[in-house]
Amino acid sequence: MREWEKGSASESASARGEGKREEGEWFSAALHSTLSFTPTRPQPYLADRKECMVMDARMNRVIVALDVETADQAMEIVRACNGAISFFKVGKQLFTAEGPDVVRRIKETGNRVFLDLKYHDIPNTVAHATVEAVKLGADVVDIHTSGGFEMMRKTMESVEEYCAVHRLSKPEIFGITILTSLGNAELDRIGYTGTTQDMVGRLAALGHEAGINGVVCSPLEISLVKKTCGDGFKTLTPGIRPLFAQSLNDQKRVMTPRDAFDAGTDYIVMGRPITKAQNIEEALQKLEDEIR
Repeated sequence: MREWEKGSASESASARGEGKREEGEWFSAALHSTLSFTPTRPQPYLADRKECMVMDARMNRVIVALDVETADQAMEIVRACNGAISFFKVGKQLFTAEGPDVVRRIKETGNRVFLDLKYHDIPNTVAHATVEAVKLGADVVDIHTSGGFEMMRKTMESVEEYCAVHRLSKPEIFGITILTSLGNAELDRIGYTGTTQDMVGRLAALGHEAGINGVVCSPLEISLVKKTCGDGFKTLTPGIRPLFAQSLNDQKRVMTPRDAFDAGTDYIVMGRPITKAQNIEEALQKLEDEIR
């Protein structure tokens, strides 16, 4: 090969090498850029996302009361909620009409159940009844704090023992304080001393000492219970009336769902504003909008 051809070939090879190197470097840089790319969004988007997370967390803590006559009616409401609600209350009316099977049917759909039977009896009876509720799969069970310290303590011990032996998750045990249908005048007629606030504070403190997980109280006593027993002691609050359904019915100590959550409650219970709505899906959408 002539000298000038050698030089030309060398230059050509060099150019090809540099081209390949440049191409390789470009590809590597592009790949690194793609892998390390972090999408950015304007701050309002992040705020909206945080608000949505708060809203979702709150909707998960809404319990819809299935205060209906039959299991079929109850299951129709569960289906109508279509995943927007995952927690349902079975109370005395439905449980007396349909028995334990209605709890099993709701649990089979993957939803949670608050078994609201308000047990109030001697310690041994309430303890055994609550263990039966555990066997059904109830996620929350309530007992009356006015049943006394020993009744609550015995119940908690029995539940913890049963769940430990059978390797089950423990349900939350809540204590009933003063029903939301009662005001100061009614308490005076019953013979209780002090106001509803006084009584709720005393009963909550007793329940906390006995080791239960929280109390059922009106939304007006949320801050009182948290102040008395600490933030870790939970509150479950009926007496909730959304802005789109302000009829009090037989409730006297009430609050809107957003105000109750803002006050620090852990769960709210809603019945008629949802279950009696002409369109349950629309009612739930209104609720979501309201608690944002």
